[in-house]
Amino acid sequence: MSLKQRITEDMKAAMKARQPERLGTIRLVLAALKQKEVDERIELDDAAVLAILDKMVKQRRDSITQYEAAGRQELAAVEHAEVAVIQEYLPQALTEAEIAHQVALAVEQSGAAGPQDMARVMAVLRPVLAGRADMGRVSGLVKARLSGA
Repeated sequence: MSLKQRITEDMKAAMKARQPERLGTIRLVLAALKQKEVDERIELDDAAVLAILDKMVKQRRDSITQYEAAGRQELAAVEHAEVAVIQEYLPQALTEAEIAHQVALAVEQSGAAGPQDMARVMAVLRPVLAGRADMGRVSGLVKARLSGA
C-alpha cells in the first residue's frame, strides 16, 4: 500500500471513529497532495509525498514558534496536534550520530573537496534523509564538514 493510500484509509477510519481533529489534519494533508498533483499534472510517489509531509511539519513548527512568541498557547496546541498526526506518516527521525555518519558517507561518495562542492553532497543526501532529518541542520553539518576538509 502506498503512503497516499494509507493516508486515505486513515481518513476513512477517522471518520468512522468520529475523531474530528485527526480527520481535519488528514484532510489538510490530502488537500496538499491533491494540489501538488493538479498543479504539476503528475501522480505522486512515496518520495514526493514524504517531501510534502516534511514541508508541512516544518511550516507548523514555524507557526508554533510564532504563536508561542505571541503568547497564543491555544493556537500552538492546535499546531502541535497537527504535527503529531503528520509525523505518523514520516519515517523515524535519525539521531545526530546517524546524520553525521550519512554526511560523512555522502562527502566520500561525491568526492567533495571543499565548500564549493556542497550542492553535490546535498544532492546525495536529499533522497536518503528526506523526511528523516531537518535538511537545514544537515546543510549546516555539511558546510562545517566541508570547511574543515
